[in-house]
Amino acid sequence: MPTITTPDGTNIFYKDWGPKTAQPIVFHHGWPLSADDWDNQLMFFLGQGYRVVAHDRRGHGRSTQTDTGNDMDTYVEDVKALVAALDLRNAIHVGHSTGGGEVARYVARAEPGRVARAVLISAITPVMVKSESNPGGTPIEAFDAYRAGVAANRAQIYLDIAAGPFYGFNRTGVLPIEGVIRNWWRQGTMGGIKAQYDCIKVFSETDLTEDLKQIDVPVLVIHSEDDQIVPYADSAPLAVKLLKQGELKTYSSFPHGCPTTHPDEINHDILSFIRGEKVGVAADEAPALVAEALPVE
Repeated sequence: MPTITTPDGTNIFYKDWGPKTAQPIVFHHGWPLSADDWDNQLMFFLGQGYRVVAHDRRGHGRSTQTDTGNDMDTYVEDVKALVAALDLRNAIHVGHSTGGGEVARYVARAEPGRVARAVLISAITPVMVKSESNPGGTPIEAFDAYRAGVAANRAQIYLDIAAGPFYGFNRTGVLPIEGVIRNWWRQGTMGGIKAQYDCIKVFSETDLTEDLKQIDVPVLVIHSEDDQIVPYADSAPLAVKLLKQGELKTYSSFPHGCPTTHPDEINHDILSFIRGEKVGVAADEAPALVAEALPVE
């Protein structure tokens, strides 16, 4: 298997397909998944002539099941090591959920010339957990429940998440897709429980506000108002306002795992954005969207 070894001895598995002279698109997966979560996108953009790259985050998938370094800063250092090893330049970085947070921090710290554009899908940006400075966030008790479930019986909670809110299969009229559920469960159980347990703190408590402010390249933010994992109103409209060149594409009924359930629409959005076409609304239009997304009291 192709891997790189980081300075602390962690082996990071990656896929690198397509012409090495083509513009690279780097995909960053969510918790507790792996590069396999991007199967559809890898095949689609490979067919469009791009070089496609995806890695298993440390502790996830086929990478080393680490008990240390499971934090956003180390995740980003791992990405830097992969980018350097593959000599990726002028790349588009696409992140889903936790991977969206990873993209935001990486792009903010990337070497000049490494990144051309970025896409954040159902991302954890700016910060998820509720606090005095983030009153609209998700209460810490929700993430404590994730931790308790993973520690007690992660096989069961992973099945419950995949069969329920992640893909919206708990919504009335939505037909569950057995293969999608099993594939989510398979990816989750491939990784190490310690790293995945630690990653709950990463995706819930990492504040990416300053990272978003520092990003100089164009960024497309894709999010659905029916996201049951990362609530829309406390995420995408706030994140896009922090970006210097942000663009927001909002869907009304897609689930959190929309790259899997609605790949045609998501792939079209990404491809159009890469080509410089307008996909959503500009950042200066986002404040009205925040007001519309908030519940009426």
